[in-house]
Amino acid sequence: MSHWAETGVSHCKTVMLFSVILQEWLEAADSRAELFRYLKEQVPQIFCLKKESSPQEEEELMQSRLFLPLECFLFGEDPQEGLEKLKQGSTSSQLCGRVFKEGETVYSCRDCAIDPTCVLCMDCFQDSVHKGHRYKMHASSGGGFCDCGDIEAWKIGPCCSKHDPGAATAMVTVSYIIDVFIYPCRTKDNAYYCVLYNDEHHSYDHVIYTLQRSVNCDQAEAQTHTALIDKEGRRAVKRGTLRSCQQARDLIRSNSEHISLQPLRVEILHAAVMAHQTFVLRLGPWFQKVISYSVGFRQAFCQVALETNADGDQPCLISRLMLNDGRMYKGARKIVHELVFCSMLMETEFKKLFAIEFTKYYKQLQKDFIIDDHERSISITALSVQIFTVPTLARQLIEEGNVIKVIVGTVMELLREHLDNNNRFFFLGYNSDKFSRIQIIFHDLRYILISKPSVWTEELRREFLEGFKVFLGLLKCMQGMEEVKRQFGQHIAVEPEWEAGFSLQIQLRHILAMFQDWCSSDDEILLLAFEECHKVLMQCNNQSFHREATNYYMLKHILHVCPYKVSQEPVSIHLPISRLLAGLYVLLCRTGAVERLDDPERFDHTLLAEHPLRCVVLAAQVSAEMWRRNGLSLVSQVYYYQDVKCRDEMYDKDILMLQIAASKMDPNHFLMLVLLRFELFDYFKGSMNKDQASNIPIIIQKKSCCLTGVVSPGERYVPGISHVTKEDVTMREVIHLLCIEPMAHSSLVKGLPENVSLETVITKVATFKKPGVSGHGLYGVKKERLVDFNPFFYHYSRSQHSKAEESQKKRRTHEGHDKALCPPVPPAFCPAFSSIVRLLSCDIIIHILRHTLQRAAEDRATHWTEAMIQRALHLIGQALLEEKTQLEESTMEEVAFDFSLKARRIGSEHGKSVFLLLSKIKAVPSLEAQKDMVKWVLQMFEIVKCLREKSSPTASMSVDTTKPEESVQDKEKAERKRKAEAAKLHRQKIMAQMSTMQKNFIESNKMLYDNMPETGTQGGEPVLACDQDQIQNDLLCVAIGPHRGSSPAEREVLTCILCQEEQEVAAQAPAMVLTACVQRSTVLTQCRGRIPTNRADGTGTSYPLFMPPELAVGTHTGSCGHVMHATCWQKYFEAVQNMTRNRLHAELIIDLENGEYLCPLCKSLCNTVVPLIPFESENAEIIGQHLTLPRWIQIISARIKGLNTSVDGDTGLCGEGQPDFRSILSYGVQEPRKFSDSIVEMLVVCATTVHRVGLQTAPNEQCPRVPLMAWNTCAFTIQAIENILQEGGKSLFGSLQNRQLAGLKAIVQFSAAQRIKSSQAVIQRHFNDMLGVLLPVIGRKNTPSLPEVDFFHLLVGLVLSIPALYQEEAVDLQPSAVSSAYNHLHILHLVTMAQMLQVLLSSTGTNHNTIHPGSLTEGPWFCGLLIRLIPDVSGISVAERVKRGIEPFLRCAALFFNCLTGVQPPEELFSTAGQMEALCSYLALPSNVFQLFQEHREAVTPLLKRWCGSPAVTKALKGKNPTVRYPRRRNRLIDLPEDYSALLNQASHFQCPNSTDDDRKHPTLCLFCGAMLCSQSSCCLSQLDGEDVGACTAHAATCGAGVGMFLRIRECEIVLMASRTRGSTYPAPYLDDYGETDPHLGRGNPLHICPERYRKLNQLWQQHCILEEIARSLEVVNVMFAFEWQML
Repeated sequence: MSHWAETGVSHCKTVMLFSVILQEWLEAADSRAELFRYLKEQVPQIFCLKKESSPQEEEELMQSRLFLPLECFLFGEDPQEGLEKLKQGSTSSQLCGRVFKEGETVYSCRDCAIDPTCVLCMDCFQDSVHKGHRYKMHASSGGGFCDCGDIEAWKIGPCCSKHDPGAATAMVTVSYIIDVFIYPCRTKDNAYYCVLYNDEHHSYDHVIYTLQRSVNCDQAEAQTHTALIDKEGRRAVKRGTLRSCQQARDLIRSNSEHISLQPLRVEILHAAVMAHQTFVLRLGPWFQKVISYSVGFRQAFCQVALETNADGDQPCLISRLMLNDGRMYKGARKIVHELVFCSMLMETEFKKLFAIEFTKYYKQLQKDFIIDDHERSISITALSVQIFTVPTLARQLIEEGNVIKVIVGTVMELLREHLDNNNRFFFLGYNSDKFSRIQIIFHDLRYILISKPSVWTEELRREFLEGFKVFLGLLKCMQGMEEVKRQFGQHIAVEPEWEAGFSLQIQLRHILAMFQDWCSSDDEILLLAFEECHKVLMQCNNQSFHREATNYYMLKHILHVCPYKVSQEPVSIHLPISRLLAGLYVLLCRTGAVERLDDPERFDHTLLAEHPLRCVVLAAQVSAEMWRRNGLSLVSQVYYYQDVKCRDEMYDKDILMLQIAASKMDPNHFLMLVLLRFELFDYFKGSMNKDQASNIPIIIQKKSCCLTGVVSPGERYVPGISHVTKEDVTMREVIHLLCIEPMAHSSLVKGLPENVSLETVITKVATFKKPGVSGHGLYGVKKERLVDFNPFFYHYSRSQHSKAEESQKKRRTHEGHDKALCPPVPPAFCPAFSSIVRLLSCDIIIHILRHTLQRAAEDRATHWTEAMIQRALHLIGQALLEEKTQLEESTMEEVAFDFSLKARRIGSEHGKSVFLLLSKIKAVPSLEAQKDMVKWVLQMFEIVKCLREKSSPTASMSVDTTKPEESVQDKEKAERKRKAEAAKLHRQKIMAQMSTMQKNFIESNKMLYDNMPETGTQGGEPVLACDQDQIQNDLLCVAIGPHRGSSPAEREVLTCILCQEEQEVAAQAPAMVLTACVQRSTVLTQCRGRIPTNRADGTGTSYPLFMPPELAVGTHTGSCGHVMHATCWQKYFEAVQNMTRNRLHAELIIDLENGEYLCPLCKSLCNTVVPLIPFESENAEIIGQHLTLPRWIQIISARIKGLNTSVDGDTGLCGEGQPDFRSILSYGVQEPRKFSDSIVEMLVVCATTVHRVGLQTAPNEQCPRVPLMAWNTCAFTIQAIENILQEGGKSLFGSLQNRQLAGLKAIVQFSAAQRIKSSQAVIQRHFNDMLGVLLPVIGRKNTPSLPEVDFFHLLVGLVLSIPALYQEEAVDLQPSAVSSAYNHLHILHLVTMAQMLQVLLSSTGTNHNTIHPGSLTEGPWFCGLLIRLIPDVSGISVAERVKRGIEPFLRCAALFFNCLTGVQPPEELFSTAGQMEALCSYLALPSNVFQLFQEHREAVTPLLKRWCGSPAVTKALKGKNPTVRYPRRRNRLIDLPEDYSALLNQASHFQCPNSTDDDRKHPTLCLFCGAMLCSQSSCCLSQLDGEDVGACTAHAATCGAGVGMFLRIRECEIVLMASRTRGSTYPAPYLDDYGETDPHLGRGNPLHICPERYRKLNQLWQQHCILEEIARSLEVVNVMFAFEWQML
């Protein structure tokens, strides 16, 4: 049959050839057997014929021999025709069903989703109504699918525009094809495969090492095998005979056992088996394609897959696949799961049938998952989220399969091994991996309970209660588990296990709340659940007391209770049943069903409150450090007990149970029970000995804190306890968090329970302050909400309480109020809990308060603390507020609350009533801080008294509160004013004394001040000291030429930042240096991605002698401006080297081999120093004989000809009368400056670094390109600074900081001084080559033409190298001031004219009315036109274009000559307007630059002919060569979309160019050029200098010269890269509505770009601060192990 699929046979012919065999299949008695026979014959021929087959060849054979026959058999005709007919009668499915890959961005709507698991894919979200809602985005963990079209998943908008409901019309059966998955095969071929499987026990390196040792493969091949094993789950690592494969298997197992205790999983498969399994993997996607053809196909497949056999002894096909999921490898699992997604879960009816099958085998599936080592995302159990979260399906599973009982029963069976003798959990020595897998099962229980039913059926009630009972059995095993006992004598030896118990508690907290929510929806269920919960609680074996009850007496009250001490007997913090009972009781009260309880008096409330009270006492004692010897495990348990993660179902429920008991018990008995359990009963009874009283102050503090929590209004904020709503509770939580300090939205979310909706209340209680360029937005509490602040808020930790108290006292002081933090007015209790207020007026509380205040009044420091008094005052204030509220709302006869009366009466006969004791403690010095609070409490006593006496409460309150407050405020204001006046007089007196002393000192040291400059220096910043007369004479602001202004005759006195010694900067003095950083840069490039290469010998390229106009890559030298002595710097650098050897991560921050260090003062990254060289004082005056441009050209040409005899030919530029060789010397020479050895040494250091970094070559100070690189870095740095100033709209002069200006001047002077150290012959040759661009006949043969050179670089090189022409053999000479002035003038004029011509050439074709490229076919004709056109400036558009084009050049030139000569620029250049005329004036150019051609017409005419005669110019005129447009394009970071979801959408469609799989990618966007890259992926690795690097590293090498700025889209973070081994992360410029970034999309809020932050990123790049930012980030983040940045 091989001829059927021969190459070249058309599709129609192939179908005709298959028609015969298809007819045989259809006519056969068993067509399925015929199909299997065909596959048995064909599959091994395709996949096992060759040892190494081509994937493309396999694909072609598979399509022609396998899939095409199957499709023909399926359709019964040509598949193309059958599919077309099918499409005409079928529509698309209502459900999207897109299966998410790991890392894919998904969306959920906070407003419309039924639960957080309802998500949309990117495409559906973009076309849905939810795009305008409050949506959330996050990265999928893989395995889920899009819920678009599922009406049970969304409140509104269930479908996007693409998935409207459609009807199915085609129905085709495919039952016989499903057996391909399990068909066994045999063959006579003796080929076998040794297959290595993936596991989670061995690392990449382990597998690579094992393969290299076992199957004789190199590292690259082993890495390929390992990557594919991790990706697909298995890989055939050897093909051969059975014996050879067995040997390979044994070697792999033995070698892997040496590394890990568990060997790698290896199997030997027959080649035919391997072939069929490979085909099944290809068959899966084909199945999905077939199913997608029609809804009928999908329904037929579901029907076949769910159909049981006739005997019923075997599960259906899909169940068999599920039960064998654990035995399959990763690739096969994915195929099966995706098949389920696109079939079963897309049809509602079949989804229910599949859910029933899934529930039937749920326990076995979970057991298989527990022993499996693969992640849950690739386990069949992960499908539970798709089933259990559907509300109707969940209720059906409860009714028909009692899924709650199944899930909880599964957990109990898996945890049974951890039960102790008392049938309680004990997790000592548990397996953490297995336990974490068991905890995942709780997620399924949460899914089932997500949506409570609105209608209860009898079946649902019965099955739910059955499941609830099983759940109570689980809680019963947790009740009282892991008891602890206080350690005495010595510290505990081994920390007990506690994480497992709290992990269970964290998993159950949402489930407990959901069960209560379900119960609250039906009164009958609620009553039955409460009764069952109480029954189980009474059955718990830890409820019984080991001692008999005893009577305790206090103030004629008797409490009958069993003795127990938390500090001496075992206690457990795990009481889930007690807490569940408390929650159910409150729900009974809220719904009114509490009245239907049978015999409510049978509940022993003392017993119910016993264990919660023990937990509260335990937390107080641990906080008081009484349990220090029990180690950190107990401290951690108490922390989580009160932490926001667990407190709602632990601490809060314990307080709730205490309130329930307090509402039912006698208040005196309840308080006596509290005192007993806090072990304070004897203390307040007065029968405690001295030894027992040693820890009393701390214990009383914790007791009073607990008591405050029981009776204060904080715990009233529970729906059902008082008349409040959930919104009120949330608002109160937010208020108290913001009273600590202003907080970001994310901080508020972390401080609140997960199920709280912050957005609905935040605007009511807080104001939002938007963020700036850095930081995040902050919420601050509104002033009108501060009245709700409770300093003893029961959710405050100790540190939070202190911070909140301090913050509010500062605020009140700032506002001019007293420091009294009064308790807020509480809401009213519900009727069932109204009796709790009796605690505040009972005999015991009065006794406790009297006892506490009496100790303070006696001022016995060992028996009280200020915190105790503070809490006592708070309790008294709370009681008075309660009494005041009741008196205002009812008549006095109706009010039974009489705290004020008892507080005045009890103990008054001895002067020890609460009221009298309050008056006494006002005079206690150590309670000065509480004086304001005492005053407020006494005022409240008077107010309550007035209310009881029925006098005018309003008048009394105004007299007692307003006036005292006003008097206090007036006194405080007067006191502050008096102190301010005294301080002001004192300062004036001191200043007068200092002024007198200064005058006397100046008079006595007059001679010293006459010889000193007027200004000095501070902090290493250069400050010039100039004589006033000299400044007045320098009014002529011209930088070059015969009219040049004078250089400043200055003395620079600088201070070393290391030794703090001052020194004058002088040529002969020891060197002073500036810190500097040299780096390659593409900030100004006009051809991003094209970086010129350089040979070591300098041949083959014109760079760095000539910088191309594209500025492809430059060398930037920046300085922070801090000054050091050269010797101090050398010592510092040596110290840095020695220190780095002792720091683990210092190598990540600085690269010592490349000379890097951090500035000692500002910690900027540096890699060299720039020596400070003073200005050379020169004055140029007009000379008698004017040196014209033609004459200057003759002199320079003659000098070059004399120095370089190899130049042939006559110049012929300026006619007759050629000057001789030494004519140049006649215009003035002088002896060159001499520099100290120290300065010369630093010149070499800096030049070598610039050369090494700029050319990426080895250090070589003798290289002839060293001076070239010095001039290039000078030019490029100036261009970069000019670009920054222009981009920021700043003036050319006056905008730079002093340090920046000092650094720029130092770089220019350093570049100018390079000729002193370098070979003069080398510099002369460089000058000759550079001048050849302007004077073509004297240049070298390969001199570039005008369009191929950047003329500012050329200007800098010519100006700084021309002094070398004055060098004589026997004498060192340099040009005089006059010669330099003319040299600079004529070089600038020549370069400016060439720049103007370059601008014109680049402008051809942009304006057809001026110069048309089609008519300019010959250079000479263009020259004639140019000579006629330019002088009269007939083309206005040409003139304006040229002026705009050369303005950046002139700005750079002005900066350069200012730093070179020091001549002061005109005032106009200190502003941003009208710069062109001022620039021309400063640079000795005519105001109309076109007049240069007229003034120098004689000299320029022959030059223009030669310039325009170049072939490159001709091509530019014809538009054949791309040229740079002027002014150059100013680079900025790419434009980013305003909405971050647009970027995510772009990333979702990103296809890796080197990979075809669907695995998770990390799309990364280059912010320089906009390229989308595949980072951190082996598919995009490339070689860079012989080393494997990632896509971003390779891209940064070409796009940013090694520097990169990337946006990782799915992680929402910026990555800064400086080299292959160094980088850091940086916040993305996208903020949510709360002004916060969201790295890794952790919160998922909608993000929008912040222009200010993106502008800051742009400045970071343009100012060459990326390296510095990385160094600062690494210095802050102390990392132990380096991240492999080169693999990014």
